[in-house]
Amino acid sequence: MICPFCSHDDSRVVDSRPVEDGTQIRRRRECPQCGERFSTQEVALLNIIKRSGATEPFAREKVLVGVRKACQGRPVGEDDLVLLAQRVEETLRRTGKAEIEAQEVGLAILAPLRELDEVAYLRYASVYRNFASLEDFEGEIALLRAMPSSANSQSANLDNSKLSSAVSQANAKSDAPSLKVNQPATSNR
Repeated sequence: MICPFCSHDDSRVVDSRPVEDGTQIRRRRECPQCGERFSTQEVALLNIIKRSGATEPFAREKVLVGVRKACQGRPVGEDDLVLLAQRVEETLRRTGKAEIEAQEVGLAILAPLRELDEVAYLRYASVYRNFASLEDFEGEIALLRAMPSSANSQSANLDNSKLSSAVSQANAKSDAPSLKVNQPATSNR
């Protein structure tokens, strides 16, 4: 690391510690030439590949802006939205990829948003998946009813015939490509 005081091209790390939930590292450095100390922060880059092919760094704020619109008028607090954006970033970073398609960001938002507020989820999904008709909404609502989110189904047991029926109905009513649904594992807590 180049010293910001004397421009010497080397420095020694004196101290390192994680910051911001472990996603960054703060390093205290000392220049062997002039003896001055300075701090640096390191963060693993996560780039988003947009539909146009351009890349840009991941920004939690963009996730927050989109989710805030979907949650407008809903009983969802700002702290909940910040946690959702953090969960989305953690999910994307766990993939181990340095570059992620914008489509994957949208998909990573859907599950935690559904747990937070199903109406906000439906609003976001309608824009994200380009709902074109009332049937698209009805199909998604049928899926919501067939597979209650964990936040709303602490005691609900989902039976497979109901799930299959709802998915079949949703796919039959829509011209959109059929949805592939992973059946959730149920547990008694």
